[in-house]
Amino acid sequence: MRYLSVCSGIEAASAAWGPIGMEPAGFSEIETFPCSVLAHRFPNVRNYGDMTRFEEWDINGTIDILVGGTPCQSFSVAGLRGGLEDDRGNLALTYCRILQKFRPRWFVWENVPGVLSSNGGRDFGSILGAMEELGYGIAYRVLDAQYFGVPQRRRRVFVVGCAGDWRRAAEVLFEPGCLRGDSEKGGKKRKDITGSLASRTSAGGGLGTDFDLDGGLVASAGPTVVGCLPSGGTSRGHGTAGVNNQAVSAGHVVPAVSNMSIGVRRLTPRECERLQGFPDNWTLVPHRNKPAADGPRYKAIGNSMAVPVMRWIGERILLKGKKSL
Repeated sequence: MRYLSVCSGIEAASAAWGPIGMEPAGFSEIETFPCSVLAHRFPNVRNYGDMTRFEEWDINGTIDILVGGTPCQSFSVAGLRGGLEDDRGNLALTYCRILQKFRPRWFVWENVPGVLSSNGGRDFGSILGAMEELGYGIAYRVLDAQYFGVPQRRRRVFVVGCAGDWRRAAEVLFEPGCLRGDSEKGGKKRKDITGSLASRTSAGGGLGTDFDLDGGLVASAGPTVVGCLPSGGTSRGHGTAGVNNQAVSAGHVVPAVSNMSIGVRRLTPRECERLQGFPDNWTLVPHRNKPAADGPRYKAIGNSMAVPVMRWIGERILLKGKKSL
């Protein structure tokens, strides 16, 4: 499968999907340091730059997946007719217009959990409505990186769309039991997971989860949209919790024990890469004719997606794609 990545950053999608045989058709990134990472790690893949200029992109061949996590800004889409013609610099709306142009079979869109409540939920509903009017069946879920093998709590909203078929989209994000509506009731909260990086600077990190996913499926924004909303239970499997990106960019502190006395030190950029599931020194690249400084590395890593989460999603899209052949 070939994918087009927008708001590419340091390419968590490629770090996740390259090893499973997916191929990037192009990137879209404008920040200086992430562009240096892309140029070093993927010298043969074109970075098209500003995603608002997508009409100029000369991409040959089929695009199977559009992937990206755009900033969420308040906007209202009055349906596909008219609404998507009004480009007000809104990158979520631009994402939908890119969908309209390239018509990939699949898309993956990522954002922070706050998008669910922005403007009373109307912003998120508008985004889903625009995607639906383009002919995509949609599922969304909050996934937490701590349940995918990395030692941080980081919850993010993932929206998966499949052209004309919400069931396949839902099968990517949900297990069959969840789709049958027979979700298991929550038990005790987990006590063996590290706290978020943000919490480590104050009280040593909270334990457990701070919002749960075992409330089943609820229809939203039309009959072809499936979502998983929080309930009063506890998370099972892929739970939810978050990490503050700015905390990573600041170089957070962690306990260091020596002779029974406790001191603190900053996480190194390499440790932050590991927290996101990247290979060591992924961001240690030439930048402005010298080795990259720690500051831009922290910021870029913190703004990225968790690689194991993207790997899980990519593997399930591949599986559903093969079944449809």
